[in-house]
Amino acid sequence: MAIHSARAVWKGNLADGNGVMTLPKGAYEGPFTRASRFETGPGTNPEELIGAAHAGCFSMYLSAILSASGFPPVEIRTTATVHLGDGPAITLIELDSEAQVPGCDEAVFLEHAEKAKAGCPVSKALSAVPMTLKAKLVK
Repeated sequence: MAIHSARAVWKGNLADGNGVMTLPKGAYEGPFTRASRFETGPGTNPEELIGAAHAGCFSMYLSAILSASGFPPVEIRTTATVHLGDGPAITLIELDSEAQVPGCDEAVFLEHAEKAKAGCPVSKALSAVPMTLKAKLVK
């Protein structure tokens, strides 16, 4: 299977330092600071990138499960909200997903969404963190 990497460079101490996170292939390069992680400062933070990775992985995995069951989705939109608490530690991840899946009923969709939450590779990697899922079909 594939092997992927990302890079971060941090300069200085925690309070006054800054860094840059870079994804390969030129897809993203962005700054991060103490303020962007623990306050509302500009830039990104590791938790936002974890959320993006989780939302993307969940959506792709759900698409694969639905398609294999004969319900190819038109669109899946997922938000992953990552909570950073004391420690600091990631204390909760909330997945909120809406999907347009012709011919699929709510019960089947919810069953597949739960399977995706449990089975996507990023969910597995983050399994030590409590996760919730809100999933619904949309027209």
